Amino acid sequence: MTHGEKQITVIDEDGNEQLCEVLFTFESEEFKKSYVLYYPLGSDDDEEDIEIHASSFTANDTEEGELSPIETEEEWDLIEEMLNTFLDEEEEE
Repeated sequence: MTHGEKQITVIDEDGNEQLCEVLFTFESEEFKKSYVLYYPLGSDDDEEDIEIHASSFTANDTEEGELSPIETEEEWDLIEEMLNTFLDEEEEE
């Protein structure tokens, strides 16, 4: 799992570019995909209030890779589990 300051630009539903901070990424053997969890920058610095988004991505030759929506319930369950683990670890530090 990678931590660190990484930002990505995401195009929202309205076609607007949104700069987002990457929370963490992880790979799933089960689904043969990588996932990224991120949140929009400049929304609020109020930690409680940030809206965390998740996408799967396939790395390509560019740094960014292609982001794809999460399609299955199983994938969402996995992501939720990873997020909870991540947040628990953050609190312990």
